[in-house]
Amino acid sequence: MSPAEFCRELEAYLCRKNDGHLIRIVGPVFSTVTGWAEQGIPVKVACRGIDRYFDRVQHKPRRRPVPIQFCEADILDAFDEWRRALGLSATAARSLATPTAEVEGGRGPAAGALEADAPSSADAGASDARGRAGGEPGDGAAAPARRKSPLQTHIDRVMARLTQRRVDVGGATGLGGAIDGILGRLDALRGEAKGLRGEAREQVVAALAGLDRELLEAAAAGLDAPTLAGVRVEAGRELEPFRSRMGADDFARAVSAATDRLVRERLRLPVIRVDE
Repeated sequence: MSPAEFCRELEAYLCRKNDGHLIRIVGPVFSTVTGWAEQGIPVKVACRGIDRYFDRVQHKPRRRPVPIQFCEADILDAFDEWRRALGLSATAARSLATPTAEVEGGRGPAAGALEADAPSSADAGASDARGRAGGEPGDGAAAPARRKSPLQTHIDRVMARLTQRRVDVGGATGLGGAIDGILGRLDALRGEAKGLRGEAREQVVAALAGLDRELLEAAAAGLDAPTLAGVRVEAGRELEPFRSRMGADDFARAVSAATDRLVRERLRLPVIRVDE
């Protein structure tokens, strides 16, 4: 998909979110949005960011249609989460969306598509955009820097969401039983989590990652074979534009991570792990 097509897709999606009001993506805004395409932001991820913006302001009265630039911070946040879930650094994701000759130092993405996240110019741009676009329409406010949530607060939030999902699931299902067991272990971890540092904190973080993996495995096991196969196909389709630029092992890992993310979204499951 070309940057211009990317703009038209987002323009049409935003039009639907604005109840049919069309705001053309032109001029400086066109340059901003094509920049998102050049960073490697998939259309579906950008649409997820738009959804987040509308979800956040839905309780506020709106007199005018929302322009795309008001959604920028949420789109960049959604992209950050997407690439981290797939193990892609910002540089690698951007390089996957550009011709091979443009990759820094001539390195192809197959060599670095799954390199560890590190601060980059793309991350700096995302932070700057959050400051510029984080305000609501017309208020001119800058988005405050997000502070790391303490482990105990994180566990409380996860337990609240899991408890609600347990009610929704109901009955003696495999996923319901897994949630019951995970809630019990989260409750035990919660009592240990306050004010931890160093190795003790790392142990709790590792335990949370294990519980997150257990939850996803139980969720996938609860889906019937055609549904799970469809999720895998969707994950592969999402990454297809990058396939020719990634090694086979890197692509398989990315598809597996994308499948996990889609299963989580389909079943509305919280993220238990803590990415630090």
